[in-house]
Amino acid sequence: MTKNAKSGITVFIIIILIAAGCIGYSIYENKKIESKLSYYNNATGNPSGVSSETAVKDKSAGKEYIAALYVEGTIEDENSTYNQKWLLSTINKLTNDHNNIAIALYVNSPGGGVYQADEVYLALQAYKRQDKKLYVFMGPMAASGGYYISCPADKIFANRNTLTGSIGVIAGQLIDATELLDNVGVKIEAIHSGRNKLMGNFYEPATDEQRKILQSVSDECYDQFVSIVAEGRSIPVAKVRELADGRIYTAAQALKLNLIDQIGNWDGMISELRNELSDPACKVVTFHYEHKQTFRESLLGMFSNIKNQEAAAKLGLPRSVMDDLQGFNTYPAYLYR
Repeated sequence: MTKNAKSGITVFIIIILIAAGCIGYSIYENKKIESKLSYYNNATGNPSGVSSETAVKDKSAGKEYIAALYVEGTIEDENSTYNQKWLLSTINKLTNDHNNIAIALYVNSPGGGVYQADEVYLALQAYKRQDKKLYVFMGPMAASGGYYISCPADKIFANRNTLTGSIGVIAGQLIDATELLDNVGVKIEAIHSGRNKLMGNFYEPATDEQRKILQSVSDECYDQFVSIVAEGRSIPVAKVRELADGRIYTAAQALKLNLIDQIGNWDGMISELRNELSDPACKVVTFHYEHKQTFRESLLGMFSNIKNQEAAAKLGLPRSVMDDLQGFNTYPAYLYR
C-alpha cells in the first residue's frame, strides 16, 4: 500500500470517529433537553431548545394557552436552526386553534431572504386578524428581516443588550474575480442568450446597466420595508426613511425611536401578556424547531470544510475570506452582516 493511500485511510478513519462523537453528543444533548421539558412548558416558555413535537402533545388538554414560538437563525428555506415550512405551518395551526389565544414570539435573527421574511410577516398578520395577541421579545439580535417579522406585534420587548434595526436591503453582491482567475490561469466562458442572463457572475465585471437593475430591485424592497415599519409602528414614512439607513440600534436607541415598546426580560413580557389576557395563570407552551442532523449530513459537512480549506490554500486566500465569498447573497435579502 502506498504512503498516500495509507494517509487517506487514516484521514477517513479520523473523520468517522469525529462523526460518531458528534452523533453521541447530539443524543446526549437531546436527553438533557427532554429532562427540562416539563419545567419549561409549565413555566413561561423561556428559551430552552424544547422540541415542538413534545410541546404540541402537552397542549392537548383543551385549555387556553400562549404559544412561545421561536425564530432563530437566518430566515431562509432551511438551515440547522430555522425551517420556513415548519414555521409557517406552526403559525397556521396556531391561527386555527381556538385554544391558542396569543403568540409570544422570540426572535434571535440577523434577518434573511426578502421572500421568506415577507411570508412570515403575512402569516403573522393573518394570525392577528383572528383577534389574537402577538407579543415579540427580541433576543441578542433581531435585525433587518428579524425586525421586519416583528412589526405586526402588539408590543415589542427587547433585552437591554439587544441589537436591532438594520432596516435596509441587500439586492445582490457582485464579485469580480477576473484578475484572480488570470493569475491562477483559469478562463471561464459561458454560452448564453440575453446580455444580463448571467448578471452577477464572478468571472466578468458588472456593467452599469446591471448595477441599475440590481439597484431598482433593492429600492423596491426597501420601500416595502419602510412601509411595513411605518404601518406597524405608527411612524410617519418620512421619519422611517431617516432612521432606516441600514444601521443597527441598541435597545435604548430603538426605544427612543419608537422601534420597540419596552426594555426588559422574557418573564416580564409573559407576565404583561397574561395580564392583558386577564388570565394570570395562562399556560405557556413552547414551539421550537429542532433540526436533527443525520450521519450523512455530518460527514458531508466535514468533507465540505476540508475542501474549502484546500480551495482557500490553492487560491492563496485566508479561510475567513473564502467563507465571506461563499456567504455573499445571490437573492434580495433583509439581512444584517
